[in-house]
Amino acid sequence: MKVQPRTAVERAVRQFLRSLGGRNASPHTVKAYAGDLENFANYVGSREWKSIDHVSIRGFLSHLYEKDLSKASVARTLAAVRSFYRWLAQEGVVEQNPAALVSTPKLPQKLPRVPTIEEMNTVLDGEMPEIASFPRRDLLMLELLYGCGIRNSEMVGINLADIRLSSEAMLIRGKGKKERYVPFGGSAKAALTTYLPERQQLLAKVRSKTPALLINHRGGRLTTRSIGRIVKTIAVAKGLSPDVHPHTLRHAFGTHMLEEGADLRAIQEMLGHERLSTTQRYTQLSMKHVLQVYDRTHPRAK
Repeated sequence: MKVQPRTAVERAVRQFLRSLGGRNASPHTVKAYAGDLENFANYVGSREWKSIDHVSIRGFLSHLYEKDLSKASVARTLAAVRSFYRWLAQEGVVEQNPAALVSTPKLPQKLPRVPTIEEMNTVLDGEMPEIASFPRRDLLMLELLYGCGIRNSEMVGINLADIRLSSEAMLIRGKGKKERYVPFGGSAKAALTTYLPERQQLLAKVRSKTPALLINHRGGRLTTRSIGRIVKTIAVAKGLSPDVHPHTLRHAFGTHMLEEGADLRAIQEMLGHERLSTTQRYTQLSMKHVLQVYDRTHPRAK
C-alpha cells in the first residue's frame, strides 16, 4: 500500500515524478530523482515554500555531507532539486528557483584510463577467447562499441532494421529519444555479415521474432547489464585492465579519433553529445597521451 504524502513538498515531488514519466525521462533518472527528492522533502518537512530559500538548500547539502555522501552524490541531488524547482516555477507554485543560487560542488576531474590503439587492436584481432559463449555476436558488440563510439544503452536498442549495410551506417536512438546516423567501418561490417546468419538460425530454433540486433541464447534482446559483463570478461581475457566496461570503449573511440586528426565537431556528432564542451574532454585525454609520448621519447625530457 502506497504511503500518502503528508506535506505540500511531498505532494509536489510525487506530481513532479509523474511529469517526468510523461516526458520520456529514463527509468534510471526517475529513480535517482525520487530518492534525492525524498531526502529533500524529509529535510524541509512541513515548511511553506516561501520559507525554503537558498540558505535552506545549502543547509540541506550540508546535511548530506554530514551523512558522508560524496561530492558527486551531493551534486546530483542539487541537480534534482534544481529541476524540481524549475517545474514548480512552470506550474506557478513558486516565483523563483532558490536552488539556482547554490553553487554546485566542485568535482575532481577524473580522466578515465583509455586503452591504446595497439591494445584495442589486440582485443579485436585474432580469435575470440574460449570464455566467449557467442563469439561472433560478442565480436560484433566490441566492434560497434569501439568502432562507432555508441553507448551501451544505445547498442541495446539497435534493431536489425536500423542497419544500412550498403551505406555502412546505422540509426541510433540516443538520450532524450534523439536519433542520429552513425557510420561503421569495414571491420564492423565484416563482423555483422558473419553474425547475422547465426542470429537467424538461433531465432528460427527458439521461434523468436525479436527485432533486436543483439540477442541472447533464448532469442531475447540483450540487456545493458549482460553487455557490460560480456565486454569486461572478453576484454580482460584479451589483456585489458579489470576496470574496463562498455563506456571505456566509447572513450577510446573519441580519444583515438582525435589523436588521428578527426575534427572535434565530427566526433561530437558521432558520439551524440549535445554540447561541444562534453566532447572537449577528449582533448584532455589526447593531450595526456601526447605528454606521455613526449616524456618517453624526447631527449630533453629524460
